[in-house]
Amino acid sequence: MRVCVLFSGGKDSTFAYHWAVLHGFDVACLITLKPETSESWMFHYPCIDLTQLQAEAIGLPQIVAHTSGKRDVELEDLKRAISEAVSRFKIRGVVSGALLSDYQRMNINMICEELGLRTYSPLWRKDQANYMRELIDYGFEIMITSISVLGLSPEFLGKVLTKEDVEKIIELSRRYGFNPAFEGGEAETLVINAPLFKKRIVVEEYEIVKESEHVWRLNIKRAKLVSKT
Repeated sequence: MRVCVLFSGGKDSTFAYHWAVLHGFDVACLITLKPETSESWMFHYPCIDLTQLQAEAIGLPQIVAHTSGKRDVELEDLKRAISEAVSRFKIRGVVSGALLSDYQRMNINMICEELGLRTYSPLWRKDQANYMRELIDYGFEIMITSISVLGLSPEFLGKVLTKEDVEKIIELSRRYGFNPAFEGGEAETLVINAPLFKKRIVVEEYEIVKESEHVWRLNIKRAKLVSKT
């Protein structure tokens, strides 16, 4: 089946793409929504511009649509972007990295039903801690790009997560009560390399910005693609 992948550049949408390819889907394109505000209910905000490097690293065309990020209005923006994928690439289904958010999954399903498309959410209700471990085991290189929760130190920003880091995050999540896979918005991620990437991203310059008491953001200023060999 020919599908598109809703792609934010974070761990979940990148893994959803990985799953689709390994399960024999014909992935025709990536769809990325760029919200104007971090308050978006549906879409990833930090480092969203770097999805263009990721799309190049993967080797797929990308539909980039801008959205206000306002609740309900952004759903119409998503519908238009998916409709464009239907028109340009003749897709018959949509793959998303929805992990635990009923709001996101239900809205994607409703839009696709209106357009006569199948939906696939391969990560839905996965065990959150084991999922984080799997990502590292599969060879995903992940950076945390924002933190919005008590208990998660800004020391994680800007570094590629190791197995030890993941175990520490899981331990902290149990102590402080946040989701270890960040599905509640506790943090956002950027994948700089993955098994199906033809190239990897190197972050050359960044700054860490403290926005409030427990809110930190990684502002990437320069990044490039390099050969994986």
